[in-house]
Amino acid sequence: MGFFDFGTIFFLIAAVVIFFQLRNVLGRRTGNERPPFDPYSASRTREQEAAQKSENVVSLPRKRMPGETAPETYAAIDAFAKPDSDLNKGLRAIKDNDPSFDPKTFVDGAKMAYEMIVMAFADGDRKTLKNLLSREVYDSFVAAIGEREAKSEKIQSSFVGIDKVDVVAAEMKGTEAHITLRIVSELISATRDKVGAVIDGDPEKVAEVKDVWTFFRDTRSRDPNWKLVATEEED
Repeated sequence: MGFFDFGTIFFLIAAVVIFFQLRNVLGRRTGNERPPFDPYSASRTREQEAAQKSENVVSLPRKRMPGETAPETYAAIDAFAKPDSDLNKGLRAIKDNDPSFDPKTFVDGAKMAYEMIVMAFADGDRKTLKNLLSREVYDSFVAAIGEREAKSEKIQSSFVGIDKVDVVAAEMKGTEAHITLRIVSELISATRDKVGAVIDGDPEKVAEVKDVWTFFRDTRSRDPNWKLVATEEED
């Protein structure tokens, strides 16, 4: 024991005690320790998570306020009729009551209806006319057909085509949408008496016909078809 004096033994014991205390406080390395906290790395991680979340978010359309109309709703109408004009306002009113309404589609349908009505009148086809005319116009057309048949007269007619169609007016009358068209067409037509003699028109000549027709549709009805409600012939 001469080599170790009391002071040396005391410091050795103190060193061992301190070592075990530090080991209990700090722990031992096992290879699974978390890396030291890096504030800059943590900030980048939060930014990456936020970016990932934003990529997973689907932006939904903004909910419209009551009475607010989508700008695209009237796009077809504004392209068809000058904005702020009476015609544009009338077409917009129809669109408000019938969301499926499209002016170009309407005009295309009116062209087909015009040809069908003209030819059905010439042929005395009451069934076709009934589906395309209002009650008042139908009664008028049928009366004219009846007079013609009573005299044994016949109309010889060939539809050449439509040169021009202009929408001249549009409005809502209660729940009824009314649209007036000016139609310029070409037609070969002649009326013959009971012996075949031409009493009106010319079977060899193409004539220009100018009509002003008004179509209507009840926007509450499930029937999507428009009917002719008024006719006028221009000179």
